[in-house]
Parts: sequence; structure tokens; C-alpha cells
Amino acid sequence: MRLHRMTVTAFGPYRGTCEIDFDRLSAAGLFLLHGATGAGKTSVLDAVCYALYGGVPGTRQVTRLRSDHADPNTPTEVVLELTVGDRRLELTRRPEQPRPKKRGAGTTAEKAVSRLRERLPSGEWKALSRSHQEIGEEITGLLGMSREQFCQVVLLPQGDFARFLRADADDRERLLGRLFDTGRFGAAESWLADRRRAAEQRVRAHDERLLALAERIGQAAGPAAETPLPDLAPGEPGTAETVLAWAAAARVTAREHRQAAALALQAAEGAHVAAQAALDEARETAHLQARHHAARTRLAALDALRDETEQARTRLDRAAAADAVTPLLDAHAAAVREHQRAQATEAAARDRLPDGLATADPERLTAKEHQARRRLGTLDAARRAAERAAALTAERDRLDRDAAADEELDREATAWLSGWPPVRDRLARRIDAAHEAAARAEQLAARLDGAHRRLDAARRRDESRQAARDAEARLLRAREEAATAQERWLDLKERRLRGIAAELAAALAPGAPCPVCGAADHPAPATAGAGHVDRAAEEAAHTAYRRAEEERARAEAQCHTLGERLAAALTEAGDDPAARLAAEADELAAAHTEARRAAADLHAAREELTRAEREHAERLALQQQARSRTAARTSRREALERELAALRAELTDPGEADRLAAHARALAEAATAARDTAAAGHRRAEAEGRLAEAARRAGFTGPDEAAAAVLDPATRHRLRRRVEEHHAATAAATAELADPQVRSAADRPAADPEACRRALEAAATRLRTAYAADQTARTRCADLDRLGAQATRHAAELAPLRAEHTRLRRLALLATGQSAENELRMTLESYVLAARLEQVAAAASLRLHRMSGGRYTLEHTDARRSGRGRSGLGLQVIDAWTGTARDTATLSGGETFSASLALALGLADVVTAEAGGHSRLDTLFIDEGFGSLDEQTLDEVLDVLDGLRERDRTVGIVSHVADLRHRIPAQLQVVKGRDGSTVRHRTAAGHADSGRRSSGEE
Repeated sequence: MRLHRMTVTAFGPYRGTCEIDFDRLSAAGLFLLHGATGAGKTSVLDAVCYALYGGVPGTRQVTRLRSDHADPNTPTEVVLELTVGDRRLELTRRPEQPRPKKRGAGTTAEKAVSRLRERLPSGEWKALSRSHQEIGEEITGLLGMSREQFCQVVLLPQGDFARFLRADADDRERLLGRLFDTGRFGAAESWLADRRRAAEQRVRAHDERLLALAERIGQAAGPAAETPLPDLAPGEPGTAETVLAWAAAARVTAREHRQAAALALQAAEGAHVAAQAALDEARETAHLQARHHAARTRLAALDALRDETEQARTRLDRAAAADAVTPLLDAHAAAVREHQRAQATEAAARDRLPDGLATADPERLTAKEHQARRRLGTLDAARRAAERAAALTAERDRLDRDAAADEELDREATAWLSGWPPVRDRLARRIDAAHEAAARAEQLAARLDGAHRRLDAARRRDESRQAARDAEARLLRAREEAATAQERWLDLKERRLRGIAAELAAALAPGAPCPVCGAADHPAPATAGAGHVDRAAEEAAHTAYRRAEEERARAEAQCHTLGERLAAALTEAGDDPAARLAAEADELAAAHTEARRAAADLHAAREELTRAEREHAERLALQQQARSRTAARTSRREALERELAALRAELTDPGEADRLAAHARALAEAATAARDTAAAGHRRAEAEGRLAEAARRAGFTGPDEAAAAVLDPATRHRLRRRVEEHHAATAAATAELADPQVRSAADRPAADPEACRRALEAAATRLRTAYAADQTARTRCADLDRLGAQATRHAAELAPLRAEHTRLRRLALLATGQSAENELRMTLESYVLAARLEQVAAAASLRLHRMSGGRYTLEHTDARRSGRGRSGLGLQVIDAWTGTARDTATLSGGETFSASLALALGLADVVTAEAGGHSRLDTLFIDEGFGSLDEQTLDEVLDVLDGLRERDRTVGIVSHVADLRHRIPAQLQVVKGRDGSTVRHRTAAGHADSGRRSSGEE
């Protein structure tokens, strides 16, 4: 890194803009930065650091960078131009600062600004970034060091290194740790310590879990724990063995208690089964006796209604016979109405005739009509008018007849429509009743399905109860066999372990090492005694135990499955007997059948309502058509009357013509009405004959009797239902009384289910007590087996954890310097920093040896300063004149400056090499300390600094020592004044110029 030019504006003590040309100052390789105290020499170094890193050195951190002398409208800014590697860069920094508002009084905060540019080979500047973070990362990457390392290596603070020479190991460790970034080694120490603590916690947690399991074993064992659990603590030797032995004894006692509880449960189950059978039998007998009594009661009530039912059946039979006569009754009624209408029409027509013709027959009336019409046409002048008048009169008469027919049709339609609402309501009620029956049928179907499911569940319950008893017996045998096999296997295993020495001795060979002690000599190998158990016998016993355990597991699974099936059946069916559930299902089936039969009338009722609605629509249409024709006919008749009036005026004797025309018309109407009456009477007589014949064939004495037998659909349905219900009820009661079971139960004494229920409850209480005791014993055995297995597993897991904890504890203590094996008590981070300090001391000694005229060199030492202090970061100076090593604190002031300067330069070399050589440091600053040197030492120090210049480095010395102004021609003078400071350049030519550009002041 080489600095070229820097411009500072309103920064620190500098009021205006000052430009520092490092290229001019660096031409001689060594330049002096001097000025009065407080003028702002150090602020130049602060500006360099601020331009690069956006902050000033750590020892001079300030929150306010803006000059108090600056004009409010002049912004604080630092611009630095430098070369890093082969790249020419320009950095511009502006801190956050106040500025006057553009409008109004007061100030506003202006955000910080950063800019980075690079000069291209063409001479143009290319903007790279305006982000603070990106620029900071770019500069740190190019220089290969952080701000703290830069301030320590490039801006050499002599006071810091003088203190470093006299510091203790902890202070040196903190400084070197920041410079060489050895935090990762400290993190490794912390990581090892955390791992050690975690391993210790795991070991302790396993010990605590093992003891907690022992407590749980004691709680689970209850009375099976004949001896209390010994008082043990986590980590105590032999804890696992003690807990396992005590748990094994508790398991043996628990098995004995379980066998006793199983025998008690078996006896209680037998008593409960007997009590349940007695209760079932008593309930069944009581139910059958109740059925017998209810059937007798129903049959007596039905006998009282027998006459009424027979009358209803008779009415239904006569109504069925009358169904064949009903069409002829309707036809006869229509013929009677037609004949009556014809007679009324004839009487009205004859009333308009003269008295002599009122009783004449139709042929005479027709002859008289022809005679009148001939007389009407005798006059030629009036004939055509008369014919027209006759035609008009005939048309008018026809209109009158049609009007009368339409009036009759209207009356009939009105009469029928007036009776429509009751018919419609009756059919609607019939449909509603059918709908209600259908809904009732659905409800009964759902209840019937539930009854069938309960009945099936009751049958499954009865089957599962016996199967569950058998399965529990098999499970008990399987558990006993498994326990016996386990005890045999454990016994054989224990016997084999007692004789394992003989088994190992059998595999020994002369000269081969013993697998136990490692010795090659076997003077007295053990021999197998009587009853020795070998591996094959133990494995066979273990195989038998595993088979027994598998059989027990299968029996338990089957017992559990059957228990769940029984519980499900009990949940659905309860304790109700299957016979009673079957009777309830039969009753629901009968009710469902009746509801379905009633719902079957829905289709017929809907069809009848459809036909009635169709007839209603037809009647209503006919009525509307008749009324429409009547309105049109009225208009036509008025027109005919007007035309007839005009024709009468044309007749010679209008009055005679009218009389003749009216007479002829009356004769024609009377003749027609007489013929219609005769025809209607003939049809009436025929209808009466057919009706009488049909009534006779149907078994009635006459039509009136047949008409009286006709029933409406509602009455017929009600009577039919009454007859069917009576018949079904009578048959059901008779069948109930004929049932052999019911008859047999009625002959027995009255049952007492309540007493049997109390006996069953007492047996159930004893069974629950025995079952609870058995389950408690089984659960205790299962819990003890499970907890014992867990304790064994935890004991097996504890050994590798304890070994791991021992290993991690040794490493952690060694890394933190607390182990007896670490004789120097050096931490891992101190060890790494000691190697770095040794490199720094070696590099510093080369320059100190030259500065001191070959007298002094620096040496790193591992010796501790006190008995309890740590070692590894010690420094001592070797005096070549005396040949002794002494502490750096014994150096004089000038010697301390030379040693600290050499140490700073050596540290700069090592840190640069540690950074990987990213950038060569071509510019260094040395701040103060030269006032303590004598003339000869100063010459030697300057020679060393000249040696740096020979390596193409520029060294800037910050000092107010007057002698240096004569020795160093290139100078940068900082001049302070009441209005702020300025800078002046002085080169080897001896002239000076001002570095102030914008202020206009000297």
C-alpha cells in the first residue's frame, strides 16, 4: 500500500480544505510530521484511518469528527488517493453531520457518504461502490488486515509498545490475540470445556436416571420389595450392580404374588359366570311369563272387539260388491238428470203454444209449423224479408238454446268447483298420512337396523366372553411357562458363570497366552465340576425361554384382541339377553311392515289427486269457455235484433208476420222438445233396467241398497285397517300363547330377577376385586421386567460415557493449562501466541541489535514470573556486554524507545506475513518517542529507518523534536491558529508551500 494524496475538509482542527501530497513527501523516503502541541499532527493519521476504514484508531475514538471552526455550509470530507497492489484507488468519506436547512431556520442531519473509485489505464475514474459495507469489505480484503491491525502495524503507536514491553502475560495475550486473530484457539478451549461439562452432565444424568429407575422399581414393586432400596448416590461405585441385584429379588417376589392373584381370579370368574347364568335364566323366564300375561290380556281385549270387526268386514264385502254397480249408478243418475232437463224444456216450449195445441203430439206440431210457414210466405213482397227474418229468428233461437246449454254447463261447473276444496284437502291429508307412514317406516327401519346390530353384538358378546375366558386361561399358562423358562435360563446362566473358569481353561494351549491374565504358563487350570453347564445348555435354555416369551406374547395379543372385541360388543349390546333383543327386533319388524303398508297408499293417493286436479282444470276451462261464448253470443243476438227490426219494416203487416214467425218458431221448439223428452225417457228407462239387473247380480235387492253400500276411499281404508289390525293382533296373541317356551315358562313359578341381579352384583364385585389384584400383580411384574431391562441397558450405556468423560476432561484441562501434565500452564491460545511472539522477537532483534550498536537483542521466554502465573508470553533482553538476560523493564527510557520501535517494526513484518502478503506496506508512520534518545542513538535509529527506505518504503515520523527538523529535509508542518490549523510542505529544495487551498489563510 502506498499513499499518494489526501484532502481533508472541516475535519478535526482543520477549518477549510487542506491537501497533503504524500508523493512529494515520499520522494526522500523519510519525512517528518511536526507542529506545536495540539496543532493536529495525530489528526492527519486519524484522517488516513478514517478514509480507509470509516473510523479513527481505537485509542483515539471520537464521536465528533467535524471541525468546530468550519463554516456551517462546508461539509466535513476526507479524500484519499492510494495504490494497493497494482490498483490506483480513490476513497471519499463523509460522516453523518448537521447542515443548515434549505428552507427555514435550524439544521437537519445529513447521512454519511462513502465512495470508492478506481483509475483506469486510460486515466479516467470508474465508480466502484457507494456502500459503506462493500467498501469496508473491499479495503479489508485488499490490505489483508483489519482496522485494529492497520493502526498497530502502519500507524506505529510507540507508547503502546513501551507498555507492551512491561506488560504481564495476560495483557500481552489480549494485544497479540487482537493482532493475530487467535480467537479460534480460544474457541477451541471453550469447545473442549463445553464438551467436558456436557460429558460430565451426561454421566451424572445417567447415574441419576439409574437411581431414578431404582426409585421407580421400588414404587412399582410395592409389597414385592421385601428389602428397602439401599441409600446410593450418583457416581458411587457398585451402584449399578446393587440396583440390578435388588431389582431381580423384587421381580421374583412379584411373580409369586402374581400366581396367587391368578388363582383367586379364576375362582371369582367361575362364581361370576354361575351368577350371570342364573340371572340370564331368571330374566328369560320373567320375560316369557310377561309375554304370556300380555298375550292373554291382548286376546281378551280382541275378543271384546270381535263383533265390531265382523261388522266392518261385512261393510267392506258389501262395498266391494257395490263397486260393480257404481258405474251404472252414475250412468242412471246422468240419464235422470238429462230426462229432467228435457221435460223442463218441453214444458217451457208448450207453455208458449195456444191452448188447443198445448198437448198435441210432435207430428201435429210439425204440421202446424209447416202450415204457419206457408201462410207466412204467401206474400211475395214480404217473402224474402220473412225468410230472412225466419233465418234470423232461427239463428236467434239457436243462440238462445246455446245460451241455455252454456248456462247449464256453467251451473254444473260452478257446483262441481264449489266441492273441489274438500276433495283436494281430503286427498292432501291422505298423501300426508302416507308421507308420515313413510317417514315412520324409515325411522323404524333405522331402529330395526340398530336392533339387529345390537342382537348381533349380543351374540358376539356371548361368543367372545367364552373365548376370552379360554384365552385368559391360555395366557396364564403361557406366562407361567415363560416365567419358568426364564428362571431356568437365568439359573443355568448363573451356574455357567460360576464355572466359566473351567470353560476358559478347556481352551488353553501350552505356550499360548491366557485370555484373562495373559500369562503363557498354566500351572493349575480349573476343571469342570459336577453339574457343569456349558454354552450349548445355556443357549438351549435361552431358546426355550424365547419360545415361551413368543408364545406368551401371542397369547397376550389374542387375549387383548378378544378383550377389545368383547368390550366393543358390550358397549354396543350392554348386558341385555339376546332373546329379549330378538323379541324387540321382531316387534320393530312388525311395526315397520305396517308402516310400509300404510306408506304404499302414497302412489294411489297421488294418482287420484292428479286425476281430480285434471278434472278441476277441465271443468274450470269449460266454465271459462261457456262464459266467453255467452259474451260473444250476447253481442251477436243484439245485431240480429237490429236486423229483424229492419226486416219487419219491410213487411206489409209486420205484426202478422211477427206473430206468424213466433207461432212457427214456438211450434218447432215444442216439437223438438217433445222428441228430445221422448228420447231422454227412453234412455232413462234403459239405464234403470241395466242398474236393476246389475244390483240383482251383485246380490242387492235393489239399486237403493247398492247405493247405500258404496263407501268412500277413506272409510274403506279405515275399515280395512281395523279388520287387518284385529286379525294380525289376534294371530300374534294366539301364536304367542302357543309358543312352547312361553307355555313352559307360564307353568313355572314366578321368576325373581332382582335377587339374581343382587347375587350377580356381589359376584361382580368379588370378580372386580380379584381382577384388579391380578392386573396389579401382572402390571407390577411387567413394570418390574421393563424397568429392570432399562436399568440393565443404562448400566451398559454408562461405561463408554464415563470413559469419554475421562478423556475429554484430560484434554480440556490440558488445553486450559490446568492439568498437571501441562508443566508450563500454557493455554492453547497462549501456546499459539507464544510462537507468534517468538517470531516478532526474532524480527525485532535484528533492528534492535543495530539500533543499540550490537549490544541488545530481544528473546522470547517460556519462564513463569511467579509460582502461580502462566508462562509462554515472556520477553527478556540479552545484553551482549554482560552476557546476561534481564527483564525489559530494566531498560532506560531511550533503550525502551529503541526496543519498542524495533518491536513495532518486527510486529509489522510478522503481521504482514500473517495476512498472507496481500499488499506490500510501502508507507509507515511512527508516532513520537524520539525525544528520549541521545544523539548517537538517534543516529542509529535513523539509520535503521533509512534501511526501511532502501527497501522502497516511506516512513513518516510524527514528532516535535527540534533536532529532527535539521536531520530530515522533507517535512509536513501543522500550524495551529485561532481559526483552525493548516499544513505546509517542506521539501529537500528548502522551500515551503501551504497545503491550505480553500481557506485563503497562511
